[in-house]
Amino acid sequence: MKTPFDDEHPHHRKHGRFSGLRASFLTGIVVIAPVAMTIWLIWTMMGWVDSVVLPLVPSTIQPEKYIGINLRGVGVIIFLIFTIVIGWIAKGLIGRSFINFAESLVDRMPVVRSIYSGVKQIAETVFAQSDRNFEKACLIEYPRRGIWVVGFISTEAKGEVSESAHTGDRLMGVFIPTTPNPTSGFLLFLPKQDIIELEMSVEEAAKLVISAGLVYPNAKGPTQPIEED
Repeated sequence: MKTPFDDEHPHHRKHGRFSGLRASFLTGIVVIAPVAMTIWLIWTMMGWVDSVVLPLVPSTIQPEKYIGINLRGVGVIIFLIFTIVIGWIAKGLIGRSFINFAESLVDRMPVVRSIYSGVKQIAETVFAQSDRNFEKACLIEYPRRGIWVVGFISTEAKGEVSESAHTGDRLMGVFIPTTPNPTSGFLLFLPKQDIIELEMSVEEAAKLVISAGLVYPNAKGPTQPIEED
């Protein structure tokens, strides 16, 4: 007894096999690409650090002289050890005194002073171990009513910003990131009553922004406005 599949055209079967291979190939790319990119970035960064650090190491103590090969990553290890030692010294009284003396010299140099001050602020913001980070993810209406964007609550406005803005509620700083690069964006100051706090974490909200809305965290319930103290 014949079945409808007995008369199936060979072209259709070939097309089905091709579609299966194509789907498997795309799945493989999805699995391999993140791993390959991560390994490539780490390998490239190690090579860049080595190219900067190793030329500063005296030739008599170059690791290559003793191990016989140019082993990638040696410069990274030297940099980490050097940075840890400098940080340990800087924590002591002598280290702090030396840093204060060096900064007093830099303050006397007009151009160098501006560059050093900017780089120091960036380094302290990015690398300093402190509790200064975004408190919560939130929703606000921006750039007009009816359009909602995801933001990050930084802190309550203080000083001249808080005193100059005449609002009926406390003024909060909200950072609005851009997609797909959340490190750039806009700093807005809004009344607390105009901010809707989200239950998702800051990391989950960042993934939502980076993925352009393709990656959503598990919903835990409706969002609620920030409660008044």
